[in-house]
This record gives sequence, structure tokens and C-alpha cells, in this order.
Amino acid sequence: MNTKHTIKNGFFALLASGFLALSMNAQAEADPKLWPVVKEAFFAKRDIQEVEFLKIEAPRRAESGAQVPVTFSYEKAGANGVDIKKIYVLVDANPIQLASTYHLTDLLGNFQIATRIRMETDSYVRLIGESADGKLYMAKREIRAAGGCGGTVENDDTAVRAAAGKIKLNVESPVKFGAPIPATFNIRHVMRTGLQRDLVSQGFVPAFYINKATFTYNGKEVMTVDVNVGTSEDPYMKFNFIPDAPGKLEVVATDNEGKTFTHQVDVKS
Repeated sequence: MNTKHTIKNGFFALLASGFLALSMNAQAEADPKLWPVVKEAFFAKRDIQEVEFLKIEAPRRAESGAQVPVTFSYEKAGANGVDIKKIYVLVDANPIQLASTYHLTDLLGNFQIATRIRMETDSYVRLIGESADGKLYMAKREIRAAGGCGGTVENDDTAVRAAAGKIKLNVESPVKFGAPIPATFNIRHVMRTGLQRDLVSQGFVPAFYINKATFTYNGKEVMTVDVNVGTSEDPYMKFNFIPDAPGKLEVVATDNEGKTFTHQVDVKS
């Protein structure tokens, strides 16, 4: 795709973050006026159509801003031929708005994923779908939550790194080949945002997070997720995929320091 149509980050995201920080201090409830600034930072001068075939399920008020349960879905049957290839998750009022990006394949069928995100304050969460021809579509939901991105943490670096990368990957049985089956992925990782302060020194703790997870089945890509610090600690994803024969579901995850973690599971009838 032409570079002018690629997602913007860096300088523009920093500008948006500065504006959002000021806005959050002024207003606690989800603020619709933040969206034009976020849209300009990530999708400048591109039209975005609000649609019903993208959906967000989530509580209106989350118990914890550090662990907000959400389910994202894309219903192909109701999309009138729109072929969504990529889905961005944005939280308007987070200091870092882009929580994750999902790269979809046909092995997912109707895309649906349950996961957990971080939210710093009340905000609109947006699902932006990008089609094969570069058009953008949106679903949004207002969620009330607080304190998920900053705060103070105990920074036992040795323990944090020793625990990082332990993966659980499961596929529900019985399996019917050619039909969707649920898979659950969970990786142990502290997911430091870079905005948290050490409990003792009060200095900022460096960002340390899973930044990508790629799922394959018998060597074919099922889904790649670009993860960001807006994803909660110990990233969790439950999604459906369609195996066509017995084989292996494998995940390869990496973190922002270049470490790689892998796990695989046999899928049988």
C-alpha cells in the first residue's frame, strides 16, 4: 500500500498524546472531541465509515483499568463483500492510543477474539477495519475505566524476566475439521508501559512488552497480532480458526527487546 496510506505513529502520535493528556485532566468521562485528533494522527485525511459488521463487546464500566475484558468481531456475512484484512484497536484517551493491530487470514473465518486491554481513563474504544482495497470502517464503544497505563509498580527486574515468556496454548475438543474451533493463548509477561514509576525510586520503569504474536497452522499463517502496551499484563487471546486436517497450531511471540518465545499444540479429531 502507498506509504501515505499507512498508519501514522511517532511524531504525530506524540502530538496526539500531549493533547490527550491535557484533555484527560479537564474531563473524566469519555470525550468525543478527542477522536478528530486521534484520527488525524493515525488516518489523516482518510474517510472512515461506521458499520454494523464490526462489533465491540465490553462492560460499560470495567472493574480495573489494567484488565478491561473486550471481544472484537468481524461478521463477513453482514459485510456486503467488504474484505477486511487488518483491524486496529484504538483507545482515544490512552497516552498511547494504538493498543494492537490484527492481521487477518481466511483461516479465521468470521473473526472473533476475546482479549484484555488497558485503559487510563474513561474513553471510546474503536475498532478500525481496513479492507483489501484500503477503505476504512469503524465500530466504537464507550467504556468507563481508570488507572491502567500508569501508576507505581514493584520493579523486581530479575523475577519479572524469569517469568516472562511462559506460554499456554490450547485448542478445544472435539475438533471438526473444516469448521471453526476455539483456541486460547496466554503468555506470562509483565507488559510494562514505560509510563509506570518504580515504587521505591519513583523513576519511570522502562517499557518491556510483547510486541508481536504470529499463529500458524501446519505452516500457514492464521493471524499475526502487533501487540502494544495497551494490551494488559499476561496477554490473553481466545479466537476461532478453521483447521482443514490434523496438524499443529504454533505461536511465535517476540518482545521489544528481541527475545522470542514459541509453543505448539497438536490438533487431532
